[in-house]
Parts: sequence; C-alpha cells; structure tokens
Amino acid sequence: MAQTTQFLVGTASWTDPTLLSTDLFYPPSLTTPEARLRFYAERFNTVEVDSTYYGMLSERTARTWVERTPNDFIFNLKAFALLTQHPTEVSRLPQVLRQMLAADVPARLSRPSPELRIKAFEMFRAAAQPLVESGKLGMILFQFPPYFVCNPANQDYLAALPQLMPAVDLAIEFRHPSWVTPAERRQQTLDFLRLHGLYYTSTDAPAGPSIAPSFVAASGSRIYMRFHGRNAQRWFQKGITPAQRFRYLYSEQELAQVAGNVRAVSGIARAYLIFNNCYANYGVMNAATMKEILTHPEPRP
Repeated sequence: MAQTTQFLVGTASWTDPTLLSTDLFYPPSLTTPEARLRFYAERFNTVEVDSTYYGMLSERTARTWVERTPNDFIFNLKAFALLTQHPTEVSRLPQVLRQMLAADVPARLSRPSPELRIKAFEMFRAAAQPLVESGKLGMILFQFPPYFVCNPANQDYLAALPQLMPAVDLAIEFRHPSWVTPAERRQQTLDFLRLHGLYYTSTDAPAGPSIAPSFVAASGSRIYMRFHGRNAQRWFQKGITPAQRFRYLYSEQELAQVAGNVRAVSGIARAYLIFNNCYANYGVMNAATMKEILTHPEPRP
C-alpha cells in the first residue's frame, strides 16, 4: 500500500447505550449530544452513523453534525432500511412516505412500491447534502440482509444504486456467502462492483458456513472495513441485543494482523476501519489501538 494512504479509524456509533452507561470514555460531565460528539471527534477522525438505518436522516441533523466537528472529520452513513430491502417499521417512515402507503398496510413494510422506494432514495440523498457540501461525507454503507443472495435480480438492484444515489461513494456489505464463495465468485463480485463504481465492504466476523468469510479486499481506491467481533457463540443467539452479539474485544495481535492485511492491498487512497463491536468501551478501545498501530507501522518494542 502506498505511503500516501489516508487511514480513517472510528466506531459504528458514538452514542451506544452501553458506552454512555459507563464513564470509561466520556467524562461524566459530558451529558449532551453536542458535547459527546465534540469529544469523540477530538480523538477519532471518522464515525459510522448506524442510527440512519433505523430512521431517515434529516438535513437539519446533518447540518448540526457539520457544525460540531472539525473540518477534516468524516461521517459514514448506514443506508436507511428501506433502501437495503430490509423490512421497515411504518411508524419510522417520514410522513411524506407514509402518505404514499395504502390504508391497510401492515406495521412492517417489506415490499414498498417502486415509487415509494425511489422517493426514499431521493430523501436520503438530499438529507446528506450538508455533509457532501462540507466534504464530510465518506461512505454510504448499504448493508444487505442475509437473504440478499447473489442472483441476477439483486445484481440489477446493485447496478442501479449509483443512479439512485448519485455523486457519493457507496459501500456494499454482503451477509450471504454466495457473493464471495467460492474464490471464482469472489473475484466476479469484486469485478462487478468495480464496473459499477461500488466499493466492497470487508468484514471481520466469526467463521461459519452461513456467514460471509472475513477477508480484506477492495473494488476501487477505497477500503471500507467493519469489525463485528469474533463472538461465534452469540452470533445467532436469539433474544439478545446487537451490543451483546458483537461483544468482543480484539487483542493487539489480532488488530496488527488485520492492519498488515489492509496495508498489503495496493492502490488504496483511503482506508476506513470501523469498529462495530460497540459493547461498553470495546469499540473505542480497539479503534484507539488500531489508530496507534497504523500510525506506527513498524513493530514496537
């Protein structure tokens, strides 16, 4: 990897409840969203906003984030559930979208009309405009559900994303192994993404037959990597929170190995390393360690 690669390291949230319930990162005196974001942005240069998956981003919120962070701070947004073929709570839809629904629509919307989906894309892209204008938008992450398999229809959906979400970088995370196994399929998927200007999302997760394998790869000049932890025992456990599922503290040796794999990818201008093991202070601890490893690439005594 070229020495000019820019590394951006952060977590998948700066307001996870299990983090806020401790004083292991934020001083107890910081009790407002503004104070916490400013504190976080003094220590890391990027963050992934996962709340935008559950509820549509607003332009007002995006402008607030711009105002509260340094000029070189980068936000990555997780695409709204409706945009990634996940069932979506109707109660979480903006009013303009709810007005497009039939009166007898169920509480969870699984198959929106093409018109409603296109409108949702337009609204999400417009809300992100303050981040675009300020140079603070990194990636928009499209994390697809485990049932989003590799087939022609889903490939067509991916190919249409750059037109639905123009002039922004889009990262694609697959959770079904069919996109990247066997090895021939992996290369085909990377080539497909490259052809359509989409960025592959590398992951670090437990190994399992129904889990997309962990590896570092790129389909362009960006690496986007998400660390989900390696808690195989709880990965499919029912009735637990995401924080419990991703509860895993990486060792420095594990992080150094992944950092070496990231550096080994050639032609990368920017690499995002996002820690989604957001249990208590696990994510911020591992992000701080990874930041140190990447700042001092030589083995430390």
